[in-house]
Amino acid sequence: MEQIDWGNIGFGYMKTDFNIRCTYSAGKWGELEVHESEYLSLHMAATSLHYGQESFEGLKAFRGKDGKIRIFRMKDNALRMQDSSEGTMMAKVPVEVFEEAVLKAVKLNERFVPPYESGASLYIRPVLFGSGAQVGVKPATEYMFIVFVTPVGPYFKGGFQTTPFVIMREYDRSAPLGMGKYKVGGNYAASLVAGQRAHDMGYSNIFYLDAREKKYIDECGAANFFGIKNNTYITPKSTSILPSITNKSLMVLADDLGLKVEQRAIPVEELSTFEEAGACGTAAVISPIERIDDFDEKKSYVFSHDGKPGPISEKLYHKLRGIQYGDEPDTHGWVTVVE
Repeated sequence: MEQIDWGNIGFGYMKTDFNIRCTYSAGKWGELEVHESEYLSLHMAATSLHYGQESFEGLKAFRGKDGKIRIFRMKDNALRMQDSSEGTMMAKVPVEVFEEAVLKAVKLNERFVPPYESGASLYIRPVLFGSGAQVGVKPATEYMFIVFVTPVGPYFKGGFQTTPFVIMREYDRSAPLGMGKYKVGGNYAASLVAGQRAHDMGYSNIFYLDAREKKYIDECGAANFFGIKNNTYITPKSTSILPSITNKSLMVLADDLGLKVEQRAIPVEELSTFEEAGACGTAAVISPIERIDDFDEKKSYVFSHDGKPGPISEKLYHKLRGIQYGDEPDTHGWVTVVE
């Protein structure tokens, strides 16, 4: 194998040795299968291609200073994929099958888990989709579950820095009572045009408001939002927001640090009262927000004047990263050590 420059790998796809697959047919899941090929054979009438019967997850494995490999909150990802299956009428992958597939994929590709000092990690991508042929708009009877892995570098190339976001009221991420709370590809496809426009304008991503009234904060691109003020961690509550496992973790850690935690509707005007703000997700843990520009209202909400993250965001970021790498005690039972 070519020597990998661990310190300079990006956040993209790199071929690894094996992936794990499992098929659902005749009302039951089969055995896990190990594959070397990156490709698969799929029927042209598969429901995933025509009717969006698909969901995916994203989680990571980390090599600690002690050499041990740790996977973060694997069961929570399994349960969230089951929720997505309910929303798309797909067969649910049992938690034990999900966990066994993830562990097998990590173990078989152990040489691709980056070393501790690199700051990189092994990204794990479970994906579930309708593989059975169907022309009518109805669920498939056959499904495929795949877990593949790829090493990824740190999300922040320049370190843990703030970036700007922009509010665009002409775009919606998800309809109320729609698919926004499920981790399905359609939600991400719906964000591509707006996200690209934001990037072209020099912003990190688009900042969405609620689709019904355009009055409340929704999400930051494909990440959850949080704001800090008066020693309180505040994050939106909505039926169209993806339940981020990272956000859920940060709420617990904020409570551990003595902050009050509120999950509620946040009017857009309240942005002016926050001392710190961030987007959170698996890729970066926390993306601190420098400012949010609102051209329609001719306003700019500024959270950092020196380009540095706020003190509470920094504490939360390092605390969570410390747990993932084994540098901090895992008091909440979030980590699975790969044996």
